[in-house]
Amino acid sequence: MPDERPLRVHCFAHAGAGVSAFAGWRRDLGPGAQPVPHLLPGRDGRRREPRVTAPEALLAETMGHFTGEGGAGSAPYLIYGHSLGALIAYTLARALREAGLPAPALLVVGACPPPDAASDLPDARRAPDEDLLRLLGGARPLPAGAEPGGVWHRLVLPVLRADLQLADALRNAARRPSPHGPLDVPVLAVAGRSDPLAPPESMAPWRRWTTGPFALRTVPGDHFFVRGRALPRLIGRASRVVRRLAPAADRRGPTGTPPHREPSDMGGSR
Repeated sequence: MPDERPLRVHCFAHAGAGVSAFAGWRRDLGPGAQPVPHLLPGRDGRRREPRVTAPEALLAETMGHFTGEGGAGSAPYLIYGHSLGALIAYTLARALREAGLPAPALLVVGACPPPDAASDLPDARRAPDEDLLRLLGGARPLPAGAEPGGVWHRLVLPVLRADLQLADALRNAARRPSPHGPLDVPVLAVAGRSDPLAPPESMAPWRRWTTGPFALRTVPGDHFFVRGRALPRLIGRASRVVRRLAPAADRRGPTGTPPHREPSDMGGSR
């Protein structure tokens, strides 16, 4: 498909973050794939906008990216979500299916246990600052300014708390059965080998959240392996599988899911 436009990889970041984690993805995804990071309100260039803390507001904010020209109906696409972003990605995939719109050709979830599993970060959303900072410090050294009164503490911590509130709301909403039945899109779950918040064994139960093909892969890194090069390279390989299957798009089902593929096709080795 060298003459066709790149396959879009829609990207959603972790709690408290903007889109800087995806800065190097255009290079590392490789040929034929284009990262499309989505910046949520309340941070970076949208910091003056109200933060999103409920599923309804999230879908009102994001669904428009998957409809109309260049949206979900025009070509196969992938969704990747990291940590909080994984819950956003799953919520979107389910909402698109319920709206009768083409689903992603592949849903990729990283660094986040499935909605029915305990998760330290969303559960800590009401914890005192020192407890929340201690939990975050166990995942990666905190940035300068994380101490009370510091710049990071004043600007990022309130966004992080709002995002954790959103994560908890998305987990609760996901546990409610869909009138359209279980999600049936292929799912690739990715874990960091040294992630203390979402270790590889905690990612395996995502298998229960789709009736489609499933694969679990691990990459080097801690909870923030999204900033490394292994993850986009893995997703780039998966996107090339999707592109090879794209000529069979006319055989898609009503949810837009491509023909069945084996999980081993979705992104290389463990």
